[in-house]
Amino acid sequence: MKLWQKNTHTAKEIERFTIGKDPELDMELAAFDVLGSLAHTQMLQSIGLLTPDELRVLQAELKNIYQRIEAGDFAIEVGVEDIHSQVELELTRRVGEAGKKIHSGRSRNDQVLLDLKLYFRSQLQNTVNQVTGFFSVLQQLSEQHKDVLLPGYTHLQVAMPSSFGLWFGAYAESLVDDVQLLLAAYKIVDKNPLGSAAGYGSSFPLNRQLTTDLLGFESMNYNVVYAQMGRGKTEKVVSVALASVAATLAKMAMDLCLYMNQNFGFVALPDAFTTGSSIMPHKKNPDVFELVRGRCNRLQALPTEISMLLVNLPSGYHRELQVLKESLFPAFRELQDCLGILTYILPQLQVKQHILKDDKYKYLFSVDAVNAQVLEGIPFRDAYKAIGESIEADTFTAPAAATHTHEGSIGNLCNEQIAAHMQKLLQQFNFERVAQAYKKLLAQEV
Repeated sequence: MKLWQKNTHTAKEIERFTIGKDPELDMELAAFDVLGSLAHTQMLQSIGLLTPDELRVLQAELKNIYQRIEAGDFAIEVGVEDIHSQVELELTRRVGEAGKKIHSGRSRNDQVLLDLKLYFRSQLQNTVNQVTGFFSVLQQLSEQHKDVLLPGYTHLQVAMPSSFGLWFGAYAESLVDDVQLLLAAYKIVDKNPLGSAAGYGSSFPLNRQLTTDLLGFESMNYNVVYAQMGRGKTEKVVSVALASVAATLAKMAMDLCLYMNQNFGFVALPDAFTTGSSIMPHKKNPDVFELVRGRCNRLQALPTEISMLLVNLPSGYHRELQVLKESLFPAFRELQDCLGILTYILPQLQVKQHILKDDKYKYLFSVDAVNAQVLEGIPFRDAYKAIGESIEADTFTAPAAATHTHEGSIGNLCNEQIAAHMQKLLQQFNFERVAQAYKKLLAQEV
């Protein structure tokens, strides 16, 4: 069954190629397709295109289908093109003529757009929740290890003193900026395209504000042409946000691969969290961190991949937009898997104490020594020269401790301020509005 089927038939090879992976990927949209139809049918009844009795039976059967989907007892049949066709087929089988009416006032174009936006909204919420959990772990580790000093590097050369408090805290604050991008993506996703039909609206007197409210959207895509143009653009914006989180994770994973290396020796993992070699009995490999690095580097290519699919497309719908699902759907799972494993493994990380007692790190404190002389009244350039000469003469003596107290430094991590910034961003998603809308949509009697 196809929603566009008339009295003609499509060659099997054409059908196979054009349907692609839709039957597999569309199952991820199934629950959202039903939610959209629950809202759409209520709107149709409000403008006189469905009778109250028709609405009642349609709503009851849609809710039944939703429950089957949630229970894993629903599938797209062989020969049925996509989830939209399957839901309409099920309704027509069970409630008769009323099932044939639900497509009034919408096209498969805006139906797909709606399903995608509901799906992206859900997946972004899942991603934000996992980022938030990982953020909390990083902040806890930052506080736990705030007094453990660590060498800082520039150009991969020993540079200045840092700390594990700073290092963990840096990645926590990086996630705050990533959530800012996730919020921007969520705001773009959180606009209702339903009622734009094929991209040019409808001659029916649709009530688009009603479906917007029923589905818990913040707003709608008002211009019907832009609603269709937003497909592809929405995916690209979402991919940029996912790639930003991935970049944070990849950089941290790279640091951890270095820090576990014997030549650094800053951290270790329990044996149960490492893998070995088939010929070298001493090996304890950080495979988790290497795989996070590789997977997240691949995710950073996602915006480019999506951009290339959109190159030179004019306004209106084009079939290659279907391929975007194949790129973006797995990306959510990949990123969430990486967030999950890092949230699990990092609390097991063993941080080495007294790293800076090794003599090779004594020049980390050269800047502190210069600053100490400046505080005594010596001009900075003269102090710099004097300390430089003592290093060359091998007479340099490192200060006993690092005394960094300004905001965001070793002695003043500002973790509370960073957490407050994160909390302010999280409140702007307003996930509760969506949850309440769905609860009402699925529970209310009509």
